[in-house]
Amino acid sequence: MIQKVFALIAVLIIAMTLSVRPTRTQSRSADSIVLYEGARLIPGNGRPAIEGAAMLVENGMITRVGTKGSINAPRSASHSDLTGKTIMPALINTHGHPGFQRGLTYSADNFTRETIMDDLNRALYFGVAAVQSQGIEKGEIMYEIRAEQENNRTGGARLRIAGRGIGAPNAGPGAAAYAGIAYEVTTEAQARQAVKELAEKKVNLVKIWVDDRNGRAPRLAPDLYRAIIQEAHKLGLKVNAHVFYHSDAVDLVSAGIDGLAHLVRDREMDDELVASIVRRNVYVMPNLSPEWNTYDELPHWLRDGDPLFMLLQESASPPVIARIRNAYQNPNPAAVERTRAQYAILQRSLSKLAKANANIILGSDTGLEDHLFGMSEQHELESMANAGMSPMQVIVSATSRPAEYLKLDKLGMLAAGKEATFLVLDANPLDKITNTQRIHSMYVKGVEVDREGLRGSLKRTF
Repeated sequence: MIQKVFALIAVLIIAMTLSVRPTRTQSRSADSIVLYEGARLIPGNGRPAIEGAAMLVENGMITRVGTKGSINAPRSASHSDLTGKTIMPALINTHGHPGFQRGLTYSADNFTRETIMDDLNRALYFGVAAVQSQGIEKGEIMYEIRAEQENNRTGGARLRIAGRGIGAPNAGPGAAAYAGIAYEVTTEAQARQAVKELAEKKVNLVKIWVDDRNGRAPRLAPDLYRAIIQEAHKLGLKVNAHVFYHSDAVDLVSAGIDGLAHLVRDREMDDELVASIVRRNVYVMPNLSPEWNTYDELPHWLRDGDPLFMLLQESASPPVIARIRNAYQNPNPAAVERTRAQYAILQRSLSKLAKANANIILGSDTGLEDHLFGMSEQHELESMANAGMSPMQVIVSATSRPAEYLKLDKLGMLAAGKEATFLVLDANPLDKITNTQRIHSMYVKGVEVDREGLRGSLKRTF
C-alpha cells in the first residue's frame, strides 16, 4: 500500500513538472559567477559593438562589460569562451496575442494555460525574452501566469498584459475566437470606467481600437479616446492604439497617445505626422506581417536550409508547417499585386520614421492564425531591414527600445546593472539581420535556456 502511495506521488510530481514545461537547464545556477569572453558584444542601445568582449555575470546580473583581459574576475568565477560568437540582448515583442492557436485549430476554446505557455515557450525558443499581449485576453489566466513568472515559478517569455482592449461597438478584434472580449464604449463615463477597471487589474498598458475595422464598426469617437488617454495617464498607464487611417493617427498623436500598434495603412505617412511622432515621443510598432502576402512563390524563409525555417521545423508539427507552406501554392496574381502596392505604403512610412530617428519598436501582431510566436518576431526583423532600417536600428528596435517602452528596466541591454538575458549567435547580425536566427544558445538571468528540452515539448504539443 505504501509503495502504491509513493508511486502515485511520483506520478503527480512528474505531471506537475511537465505542466510547467522546462525552460532552462540546471547546469549552472543563477547565483554563480561567470566571465564570458571573446565574443563580439552588441550592447543593444545603438552603441558600437565591442570586439573581443568580456562580460562578467554575478547572481544573474551583469556587473562589468569591457574587452577581453580588462576584467579581473573573482577566483570563484567560471569562464566561458565565446570566441567567434556574437552576443546581444534577447528580443522583446510589444504586440502579440498568445493563447488561441493549438496545432491546426484556432479558437476561443484553445485559450488555456497550456496553450498560452506553449506560445511563451515557443517565443523563448526563437530568442524572445518578453511578450506584450495586446488586449485580447479573457479571465484570470494571463494574470496568474504573470504573477507566477514574477515569483520565478513559471518559465517562458515574460508576459505583459493589456487585459481587455477598448473600442466602439463591434470595433474590437474580428475573428470568431475573439468575440465578446473587448470593452464596447459609447460614452465618456463608460470609457473612463473601463480604464479604471483595467488599472485595478494592474495591466501593463491599455489597448484601444480606433478605426472602423474595414467598415464593420463605427470609429472610436475622438472625445472617447481622449478620455481614455487622459484617464490612463492619470493612473500611470500608457495607451496603444490600433489605427488604419492617417487622419486618426494625426489626431491620436495630438491627443497624447503613447504608441501606435500599426503603421498607417490608407496612405504614406506625411512629413508632418512623422515630425509630430518624433516630437511627442510616440512609439511605433510597424507590424509588417502583410509582407507575408506579397509572394507569388514559396518565400525563402519557408525553404529547406533557411535558418528561420530550420527553427520552425524544430518547434512546430509537420501538419502546421505544411499548411503555412501550402498557403503559397496557386497565388492569385491580382491579389498579390494589390498587396504589394499596399505593403509599399508601409515600407515607405517606416523608412521615413527610421530616417527621422523615431521610436520604432518590434511589434509583429504575433499569434494570429499561423503567425506563430518566435517565427513572426524573427521574420519581422528582416522585414524592417528590407524597408530601409539598418541592422543596428533593427536591433535597437527589438531590444533596448521596447524594454524602455514596456518598463522592463533590467532587460534590453548588455551593460552593468542589467539582467544577463541574452542570445549567443553563430553569426553577426550587424552583417545581416537574419543572423539573429542563428541561435547557438540563450541565457535568462544568467541561466542557459534548455532549448533541447523546449524542442521536444513544443513538437509534442503543436
